[in-house]
Formats: sequence, C-alpha cells, structure tokens
Amino acid sequence: MGMSRPTHPAGRLPAPAMTVFDEAIAVRVAGEGRYEVTPDDRFAISGAVNGGVLLASMLRAVLDSSPHPYPIATSAHFLRAPRPEPAHVDVAWLKHGKVAATARATLIQDGRPVLESTVTTGALGDPADVGGLSWTGEPPGLPPIEECHGIENAAGPRAFSGFAKQVDLRLDPATTGWTRGEPGGTPEMRGYFQLRESRDPDAYLLALAVDSLPPVVFGLAVVGWSPTVELTWYMRAVPAPGVLRVAARCRHVSGGWFDEEAEVWDSAGRLVAQSRQIALVGRGARARSNLTLGQS
Repeated sequence: MGMSRPTHPAGRLPAPAMTVFDEAIAVRVAGEGRYEVTPDDRFAISGAVNGGVLLASMLRAVLDSSPHPYPIATSAHFLRAPRPEPAHVDVAWLKHGKVAATARATLIQDGRPVLESTVTTGALGDPADVGGLSWTGEPPGLPPIEECHGIENAAGPRAFSGFAKQVDLRLDPATTGWTRGEPGGTPEMRGYFQLRESRDPDAYLLALAVDSLPPVVFGLAVVGWSPTVELTWYMRAVPAPGVLRVAARCRHVSGGWFDEEAEVWDSAGRLVAQSRQIALVGRGARARSNLTLGQS
C-alpha cells in the first residue's frame, strides 16, 4: 500500500503556464493522490507523444505532494502508447524521509496503465553544504549552434511531426550522415536543445531533454520508430538559463534491442541530467533514409 500523501496548502500546483510545453504537461487535482492529464499530440513523433513529455506530466503530479523539490531519480516503464485523450495519474507515496522520498506514479487511460514510474525526490543544494566536494567531466564538444542542423524540415517515413514545431533541436553535422544515406557507423547523437518558446530549463524540461534526440541507432543506418521500453534518468543540478547541450551514445546493439545513454549540460557547462534507456530497434527499419534536415 502507498503511504498517505502529505498535507500541503491549497494551490500548490502552479497556475496555468503560458508556453505550449507547460500546457502539455498540465495536471489537475482530481482527488487524493489522483491528477487529471491529457497526453498532448503537439509533442508527437510519428504519431506517438514523446515519452519525455509524458514523464514531465507525471513529475508535475508527484512534485505537487512531495516533501522535497526535485526529482532526483526517475525510473519509467512505457507499457503502451497513449492517445491524445483524457487520462489520469495515480500517485502513491512509498517513503517519506528527511533526505529523500519515493513515490509510485501510474499514468492510466481507459482503465489500463500506460506508463509506470518510481520517483525519488530530494534537494539539490550548494556543493559547499556537503564539504565543498564538487567535480564533473567535460561537456560534449559541439560546433557553434548556427552550424548545426535543425529538424524542423525533416520529411519522410520518420517525420518529426508536431515535436519539431515545439522543440528547437540542432544536431551536430557529424551525427547526421543518416539523413543523406551516409551513416557515420557509430550509434551516437548530440546537439543543442531548447524550446521554440522562451522558457528557462527546469526539472520538467530536463525530463524532455533526456529523450529528445533521434535514436542513436540511426547512426547505424537503422531508421524507424524505436520505442523506449524502460528509461531511468537522474537530475544532477538545477540548470542555468539558456540552451542545453545533449549527447547520447550506445554501448551494445543485438537481438532487436539497443541501449542509449544520454547526458544533458547547461549553459554554464554543468552536467544537469543523465539517463539510460533500453529500446527496440526501429520497427519497419530501413537501411537507408530519405530524411533531410534543414540547417538553421
């Protein structure tokens, strides 16, 4: 059984936000531990709502009743693709601690679970608060953003549809050979990420960023819908305002499955999110692609 939700002042949920992204992840309290949501096809890729947007909706529900402000660790199983119709999120608290709290959140549509997640929330304080220990690796090297390729003009069997209208994703040209039928032979993607509307990055946007790049197996000339089965991501720091840099790579592809590791870095050069997922090699995958990417 889940623990009862803690009591919070009325109006804890944010007022309706102005950006399309915030509209897409909006939730409404519908009872004790229950929130109404509607998967938004304005963030669809090949007809399926992006998993990061779904996760952001669930995190908004979890953080509404969390004793801590940030989703430190989130593990999600994608069970089926939702329709852009009303659904709800059930939140049950498994643990309340002074340092961390853990909840189970389930996105349900027509009585069936669509996405099952476990979220641990906590604080992200100043490194000086823990003895000053702080270290991070180097952010990914990218060409200037104006030399990178946007996805807004993508066309063909892997159309980015609504997603590209909302997200300004600029890919490193070194990872876009697959768009010309000349894959680089390495399963990796990297580029710059931001919304087309002005909005500072936060936990919700990081949930989208970790799942924003085209599947890394496109670099092996395997182009097709590659559904994520399980994704775990960590929030490592509160991002500074500005454009995010995202880099993803794969360690192993076999038996119809591939893994994908992603890192998100903020404009201050700090690692702010990490993720790892397991996904199916593209359904209806093709060895060549007719996709074209516009340079912005």
